[in-house]
Amino acid sequence: MTPKSASINRRALLAGVAALGSVAATGSGKGSSLSEKTKSQIQANIRDNVWDVVVVGAGVFGAWTATHLQRLGKKVLLVDAGGPANVRASSGGETRMTRSAYGADAIYSQMATESLAEWKALSSRAALPLFHPTGVLMFFQTMVDYAEQSIEVHKKLELPLDMLDTKALTAKFPQLDFAGVEFGLYEAEFGVLMARRSVLHLVEEYVRAGGTYVRGQATTPEPDSDSHSLKIDGESVQTDAVIYACGPCLPKLFPDLLGPRFLVTRQAVAFVAPPAGNDGFGPDALPGWADFNGGDLYYGFADIEGRGFKIAHDQHGPAFDPDMGGRRIADGEYDRLRRYMERRFPELTGQPFVGERVCQYTNSSNGDFLIDKHPDFERVYLLGGGSGHGFKHGPEVGRMAAAMVANATSAPDQRFSLTSKETTHARAVI
Repeated sequence: MTPKSASINRRALLAGVAALGSVAATGSGKGSSLSEKTKSQIQANIRDNVWDVVVVGAGVFGAWTATHLQRLGKKVLLVDAGGPANVRASSGGETRMTRSAYGADAIYSQMATESLAEWKALSSRAALPLFHPTGVLMFFQTMVDYAEQSIEVHKKLELPLDMLDTKALTAKFPQLDFAGVEFGLYEAEFGVLMARRSVLHLVEEYVRAGGTYVRGQATTPEPDSDSHSLKIDGESVQTDAVIYACGPCLPKLFPDLLGPRFLVTRQAVAFVAPPAGNDGFGPDALPGWADFNGGDLYYGFADIEGRGFKIAHDQHGPAFDPDMGGRRIADGEYDRLRRYMERRFPELTGQPFVGERVCQYTNSSNGDFLIDKHPDFERVYLLGGGSGHGFKHGPEVGRMAAAMVANATSAPDQRFSLTSKETTHARAVI
């Protein structure tokens, strides 16, 4: 790519992003440009159309659901109060890991693999990369059920997975100190997704293909109203079905139903400057990594696009309000991350933290997703519970949700049903 063409592509991408951040964006067909609309035009568009489906929430689950419904020929309205992958959204971070190692949970291994094909295709159509094929390494201090089951599932599904002993790990990834580590599981085909950028591009594609996106506040059904009565910024919407894919806000929208079954937690992420002149922490040298650490996982990425080496602790943090919660990392959280980092990545000893982010996990009671009907309202559907591992599965979750709505069925799998979600929380998916 020449500098000139790169500049044009970046300019086009930024123009699309700007449109998606505005009040509304509408496409008239493939190849059409995004267009911003006035408030009155938006209200008229909402009032005068009858939609097959309204998707509330333009994060990774909602955007992929809208895309798959569009592929099925449905007339879809996508709405989000803060904009696609906004700063408070679970999809609003910069990077996310994609992997297929899930212990005995073959359903997630298969979903991740099928989703990866969609992510790669989306990235191939984008001006800037949405997927970095860094590979992913999970390493273990001893053979545990999770690792053994991951190996068996990969064999059964005929998915590639390399098992590396300590000597091989040290030779391949000398940046890490593998003291106490017995082996690692390496997935060469997987890597890092550019989260916010991917969602923005996906919504832009949806709009360019003729879909309608609106930034606005949607209501939830009233107990004594029509099953799927809906208003957006006070304007009534005619629709056959509504899907609420609202990430960490979903339990706030349906507090009696989901409040006891969902727990939103605060998760701290930090970025570290690699040593000057040290190429060992770039994406060509360092994979996405996760230290099983006896079940107390730490994970992170290489220095992707100059953002810095990423490190996070997977343990559930304290309860968090996604609307009002502060998003600064405490000194104690920095200290814990540094202690771990300098033990496993000794070349980063003393290197400064150069960025931070507080995101959230929207945890279901067991870590399984929610893809199901609302029990009290006809043609109202609930989609959420990403539980800290949902982003990578966006394409498959969207496909399942779209098929459920199009065929007027219930949950695509019992694990994704509302009835499988208890009021006692016991994380079962890693």
